[in-house]
Amino acid sequence: MEKFIEMLDDIAGEIPREFFDELNGGIVLRPERKIHPQGIGNDLFIMGEYHHSRNMGRFIYIYYGSYQELYSYMDKEQLRERVKHTVLHEFTHHFESLAGQKDLEIQDAIQIAEYKRKKELDK
Repeated sequence: MEKFIEMLDDIAGEIPREFFDELNGGIVLRPERKIHPQGIGNDLFIMGEYHHSRNMGRFIYIYYGSYQELYSYMDKEQLRERVKHTVLHEFTHHFESLAGQKDLEIQDAIQIAEYKRKKELDK
């Protein structure tokens, strides 16, 4: 997990400081894996989440356990690209939240619906 933390810190360090404006909770690495509540058969993992609440503010969770579950076979550079993709995805949620937009939320919902449709066809 220490190497993962270093990787995440390096990725965060590549992001312009102004991107962190109003992200008062920063990026938080959580040790657990997280299953998406709409997953079928516990095979849909959440890699990261953007949170915004009045009490807690704005922050990003990255789930180390989800990466271990899905990508433990990857080399360091492949894993780094996956983590960077997730971090940038969650920052997009942050920016859209600040702008009052929901385009990425809609895209995520479309992907979940497509996943569920495919699972139904595979039955």
